[in-house]
Amino acid sequence: MEEEPDHNSPISSASSSSNSQVQEEEEESHHYQREGQEFPQHEHHLHRGESYVPNTMNPFVPQAESTNDASSCLIVSLTLCFFASLTSIMGFYGSENLQLGPHFSHILQANSLLVTEIKVEEVSGPNNGLIMYGFHAPPPLTVETNWSETHRISILPNSHKEWVYYLNEESEIDINYSVKSNNSPSLLLVIARGKESLAQWIDDPSYPNHTLSWNYIHGSGKIQQKLFKSSYYYVAVGNLYPEEVKLNFRIRAFLYNTSDAYCKCSLAQGLCSFKVLLLGASTAVLTSPGPEKSGNSDDWYVKLSYEPRWSSYFIGSGAMTLLILLAGKICIKFQSTSRDGVGHQAGEGGPERTQLLAHKDDDASSWGSSYESVSHDEEDGEGLLAPGSLETNSLKEGDINHPRRLCVICFDAPRDSFFLPCGHCAACFTCGTRIVEEAGTCPICRRKMKKVRKIFTV
Repeated sequence: MEEEPDHNSPISSASSSSNSQVQEEEEESHHYQREGQEFPQHEHHLHRGESYVPNTMNPFVPQAESTNDASSCLIVSLTLCFFASLTSIMGFYGSENLQLGPHFSHILQANSLLVTEIKVEEVSGPNNGLIMYGFHAPPPLTVETNWSETHRISILPNSHKEWVYYLNEESEIDINYSVKSNNSPSLLLVIARGKESLAQWIDDPSYPNHTLSWNYIHGSGKIQQKLFKSSYYYVAVGNLYPEEVKLNFRIRAFLYNTSDAYCKCSLAQGLCSFKVLLLGASTAVLTSPGPEKSGNSDDWYVKLSYEPRWSSYFIGSGAMTLLILLAGKICIKFQSTSRDGVGHQAGEGGPERTQLLAHKDDDASSWGSSYESVSHDEEDGEGLLAPGSLETNSLKEGDINHPRRLCVICFDAPRDSFFLPCGHCAACFTCGTRIVEEAGTCPICRRKMKKVRKIFTV
C-alpha cells in the first residue's frame, strides 16, 4: 500500500524551528545577563499610540569626548600662558638701551610679582657721573635745576640737527635763536615729545601737528615751551637751504630728590643691580650730572634689563590652566544637561512616533552583524514568517503571544526588513525606511546605516 503524505510535517517543522529559536534566544539572554558588562539590559514598555525618544548616544562616547576636551583645554591654556609669559619677559620687561643727557633723572619701577631685580650697565659715554639710587617708595619731584647750552651750527640743505633731553613734568625750555641770513625764512625749529613724533616730523617737515612747537625762524627771536609730561624731548632744526644759526638753550628742569635713598650705586664701577621686594613699593632712580660737572657734551648710553621672577610665572601659568580646565568642565556639563533636557521634552511631547531603541537581546537576528548572517537567514528561512502560515495569521488577528516577531517601532507588522551594513532585523520595512531617513543609525548597534532591505518570502 502506498503511504499517505504527511501534510502536517511543514507545520511541525516550522513549530520545532520556532521552539528551537526561542530556546536559543533565552540561552543567549541568560548568557548576557550573567556577563552584564558589554551589553547591559534595558527594559522598555511601549503601548500603541505612545511616542518615545530613545537615547541614541553611545555610553562610552561622553567619556572619550570629555577626555579630548580636557586635553584640548590643557594645550590651549599652556599655549596662552607661554605666549603671555613671553610677551611680558621680552616685551614689557625686556632689556632696552637708554640715552642719558645732562641732568637725567628718571624713575625705574617694575611689578614686584614679575620682576626680582633691576639691572643697569653703562654701554658708552663719559666714564663718570651716572648713579642709581634705591628707595622703598617713589621720591618726590622737588629739586629744581637750571642750565644753559649754546650751539653754533651750519646746517646743510634738506637736513636737520637734533638734541635730546629727558625732562620731567613742569619743566621748561627757552630757546633764543639768531639766524645769519637775509633770505626768506627757510629754517624750522621744532620741539617734539618722543622719538615717534620726531620721526613723523622728519617724514613731513611742513606738517605742524606732529610736534609740540613748530616755528619758522628768521633773524632773532625767542621760543618758550612748558612741558606737562615726563618724557624724552627733542629740539631739532631743519633747513631747506644752506643756513647758519646760533641757538641758546635755557632749560629749567625738576629732578627727583635722592637725599632719602637707602642705597646708591655708581655705574663707573660696572653693573648696578637693584633688588625688587615682593609685594613692596621698591623704586630706583637713575641720574646723570649736569654739563658743568661732566665736562663733556656727549650723551651716555646704558642698558636697562629686568630679572624675571620665575616662580610667579609658573604659579600664574598653573592657576590659569586650572581655571581654563574648570571652565571647560562647566561648559561640557552645561551642554550635556541642556541636551538631556531637550531630549526629555521631545520624548514627552513629540506628536509623531520616533524610533525605539530596541533591547539588544530582543531578537535572535540582532546578533547578526554582517551580510553573511542575513544571507544565511534568507537561505534557511527559519527566522521569517511565510505568508499564509499559522503564525502570520495569528499575528494578523491580533495575537500578542509572539512579540519578538513584531516590529519594535509600531508593533503592527512583522519584522520584514534588515539594515545594511550591520544586518540587524528589528523593524518592518516602513519603519526601517523612516529610521534610515531620520536617524541614520541602527537602533541595535548604533552603527551608521546605509540602506534598508526588505525581506521577501516565497
